[in-house]
Amino acid sequence: MTIRIGTRDSELAMWQATTVQSLLQDLGHEVVLHPVKSQGDLNLTEPLYEMGITGIFTKTLDVALVKGEIDIAVHSLKDVPTQLPKGMVQAAVLPRHSHKDILVYKKSFNPDEDMTIATGSLRRKAQWLNSFSAHKVVDLRGNVNTRLAKLASNEDWDAAIFAKAGLDRIGLLGKLKSNYGFEYTDLDSFIPAPAQGVMMVAAMGEHKELLNVLSKINDFDAQVCTTIERTFLRTLEGGCTAPIGAIAIHKENEVDFKACLSGLDGKQHLVVNKKWRCPKSSVTSSQKDKILDQAILFAENCAKELLKNGGKDLMAEIKRELD
Repeated sequence: MTIRIGTRDSELAMWQATTVQSLLQDLGHEVVLHPVKSQGDLNLTEPLYEMGITGIFTKTLDVALVKGEIDIAVHSLKDVPTQLPKGMVQAAVLPRHSHKDILVYKKSFNPDEDMTIATGSLRRKAQWLNSFSAHKVVDLRGNVNTRLAKLASNEDWDAAIFAKAGLDRIGLLGKLKSNYGFEYTDLDSFIPAPAQGVMMVAAMGEHKELLNVLSKINDFDAQVCTTIERTFLRTLEGGCTAPIGAIAIHKENEVDFKACLSGLDGKQHLVVNKKWRCPKSSVTSSQKDKILDQAILFAENCAKELLKNGGKDLMAEIKRELD
């Protein structure tokens, strides 16, 4: 069986695809990369929404997967909608890279100065303004290389916020100073996007033989943690994009979970921090299913607690502002 991995042509997308390719080749499978162009969804007779395809960062590959043009798609899990398209399943998650956000800056950071920070993320904007309300936050979009180039070329911008994992994966983290003259610092106080730093492999649920192959590269600890984070997100958001952060860290037999919901201006910042007992040692398939069910229940309860303690009103306010 030759496995076709769909990928976009950005440097980070190619890194992710070739990483999964190597893992599958190590298991003895023939794997080819299949470039997917963004025009691939223009000839569909069925509207995207009828197939449940919604993610702006995953749409191109989702369409190719549903149409059978590729066998698997590799995504940054934080970009994947919590509701997958019809017939599609999460076939594997890989071990987590760094979950941290970082500040990439042109000069030594001084919070007492007027600064302009660039980010395209509502979550990052809100958490930054929660700490530095006087700063100006401007929109920044594009792939990693594009965003770095924009930061370098805009004289009015002092810094930008990135996911540490993305820069590290393509070898740019250690070259920020030599290539751009930038420095960076970890934003340890930031609560990251749910599933940040984790790669996910998507496939169609009907392909049982392929799913069995992909299960061999699945990291169960990462699956548990991201299940908690994404369940919290799904329970909280109710179809509304919002500044939501969540991170679950599995240590020994316990998961430490911290999550937040922020107002768009950063003035309100609601946090929930809970611990959950969870075995880390090897478990059977049936035990894994039970653990994942318990993880979902734990995350739902955390989200409901936050909604009860001001989150419901804040979500309604965010929806009104975004509308």
